[in-house]
Amino acid sequence: MTTQVAIADWIKRIADDERRRDSQRLKEDELIAMNAALVRLNGRRLVDELHAAVAHDVDAFRGEFPGDLARNIVVDAKVPDGGFVVRKPAPGAVTLTVTPNLEGASMTCHYHFIRGGGLPPVEDRFDVMFAGDGGEAVQMKHHKTGQVFATAAALSELLLVPVLTGRPR
Repeated sequence: MTTQVAIADWIKRIADDERRRDSQRLKEDELIAMNAALVRLNGRRLVDELHAAVAHDVDAFRGEFPGDLARNIVVDAKVPDGGFVVRKPAPGAVTLTVTPNLEGASMTCHYHFIRGGGLPPVEDRFDVMFAGDGGEAVQMKHHKTGQVFATAAALSELLLVPVLTGRPR
């Protein structure tokens, strides 16, 4: 003889809600795993493409001012993990350091502006996250604003404007 216990409606509702949450959590975990795999596969390529786009854009800008030492901007690829540094000389000296963290699916972008007149330098730092687009592509997303960059060339513009002008955003 088996005894059946009547289950209250509120328990059934909570159980159904928990099943929906479990299902949603599983979907989110799968998406996170897929994004991590995409970043592992494509993250280094994106950093390399960004470095190439920045170098190209810096060369194009320097070409607009031949012989102008104040605009002799240099791109240096001597940062660990494939990062790079962009330096603009005085006046309006700026250093931009891009440091990838492929395990964390992000890049830290750090500006250091040297000001004249003995004023202290101005620092600015933000993260660019690698994020899947829901398909097979990885995009770059500005962590603070949520702005998405589908190409390295688009992100290059965002990064280089403060360097080329010598002024923080």
